[in-house]
Amino acid sequence: MKAVSGKELCRILERLGWVRVKTKGGHRKYVKPGYSPVVIPVHGNKSLKSGTQHKIMRDAGLTEADL
Repeated sequence: MKAVSGKELCRILERLGWVRVKTKGGHRKYVKPGYSPVVIPVHGNKSLKSGTQHKIMRDAGLTEADL
């Protein structure tokens, strides 16, 4: 799986119709009808840990092709 930063994943979600509803510290919360809310940690340009990225992608219905 291609490693991405929190900022990159946020851009991908926004491109796919997700809407940011809340920001608290280094975390951004996104919602989209039909899905559970997704929280993305954004800490500069650091890549997300693979387990964290995999869980977010699974919850948001993303695939490798979306990256």
